[in-house]
Amino acid sequence: MSHSAIAAHPSTARTSTAPRLKAAVIGAGMLGLDLAERLNASPVLSCELVASRHSSASALRRAAQLGCGVSTEGITAVVRAGVDVVFDASSADAHPAHWAALASADVLLVDLTPSSGGSMLTPTVNAVRAESDRHLSLVSCGGQAALPVLDAVARNSTRVEDVEVVTTVASASVGPATRDNLDEYLAITGYAVERLTGATRAKVMATISPALPAPAFRAQITARAYGINTRALGDAVESAAAAVRQYAPGYRVRALSVVDDLVRATVTVTAQGGRLPSYAGNVEIINAAAVTLAERYARSREVGHHG
Repeated sequence: MSHSAIAAHPSTARTSTAPRLKAAVIGAGMLGLDLAERLNASPVLSCELVASRHSSASALRRAAQLGCGVSTEGITAVVRAGVDVVFDASSADAHPAHWAALASADVLLVDLTPSSGGSMLTPTVNAVRAESDRHLSLVSCGGQAALPVLDAVARNSTRVEDVEVVTTVASASVGPATRDNLDEYLAITGYAVERLTGATRAKVMATISPALPAPAFRAQITARAYGINTRALGDAVESAAAAVRQYAPGYRVRALSVVDDLVRATVTVTAQGGRLPSYAGNVEIINAAAVTLAERYARSREVGHHG
């Protein structure tokens, strides 16, 4: 694993003079409001609209305080807004209708729900696809935490068979939509692991912990792989973790062991920067990945327009 998967586009070496791309967020829960803040801090994106049919008035007031337009009309308002990028932080059930409404528009749709639509991306694995694909799936927070390590395992072994990922997340950082979509979360994370690593089988489990103090987000990874290059694997995992920290500074691989054909790793993610409580690493890693990929798309458009 090298850092090239998320290497900055050549245009990042200078200050952008192009207008920031306009973005909309569907959903005003913890995920959506954090996205709005990240967009407003981006040099190439801006939050024009936060739209939701189901969020509270107080949540939409918070979005308005961040300088975003707000609407209770959901996807209808997004289509009317004429934005360049849409982040879907609603639910897996709602997402297909959102894609259908935007499919014919010149819009990048970034899906943060555990839906099965779109190209499955993780910045350290296949970020380049953000420059060409218009429907991106961020899989899940568990996928974003585990896939950098599992990609390193796949690249440094001859075959990956069984993979197990067990995530633990603080109850306070899990909203109603995530709880309703837990089955989809488990299914799409397992599917992404199989597709992006070539694993024969993947099993995903999740624990929503009510413990106090709230635990940091954690992913425990077990993979049975053959022909492992143990020394190269350690270096690759370290490199992958450093690459993730470029956009999610609280990402850590706390343990890595190889015994015969069994690889075990523990990943933790803490939220940093003050936007979120430290235990909400699940929100941090998927939102940071989503904005990173959208920024890559924005910079590729700028180069295309000037090329």
